[in-house]
Amino acid sequence: MQRSSGSVSATGSPEQLAEEKSLGELVSQLSSDFSNLVSTQLELAKVEIKEEVGRAGKGAGMLGGGAVAAHLAVLLLSFAAAWGLSEAMPTGFAFLIVGLVWAVVAGVLALNGRNRLRDVEPVPQTKDTLKEDVEWVKAQRH
Repeated sequence: MQRSSGSVSATGSPEQLAEEKSLGELVSQLSSDFSNLVSTQLELAKVEIKEEVGRAGKGAGMLGGGAVAAHLAVLLLSFAAAWGLSEAMPTGFAFLIVGLVWAVVAGVLALNGRNRLRDVEPVPQTKDTLKEDVEWVKAQRH
């Protein structure tokens, strides 16, 4: 950049601009840039965490549903086995069929919930961009 009558024109190179700025101005600009970077990273982290918590909640809900279904399966299978063995009547077999259906439902819900929880990865984009920022800062020092 070139000086003309005490002001800086926009025709100089970045190196000349850096040479002409005072240390205070450079520190102020660096502080402002760093503040903006941190703010942006925090916003990204908030968005990612919110998405991951939602996914984790759905997986936990499926596991909870699987637990309720398993409880009902055990209860109904217990009644069916007891009544079926003691009376050997069709009513007991009906309870047995219902209990088996609940056992299948419990298994499906538990497997789906577990698979959803395995897919939860906390703040992947934030980790990547922070790594990039660290590399950029290292490059600026040299």
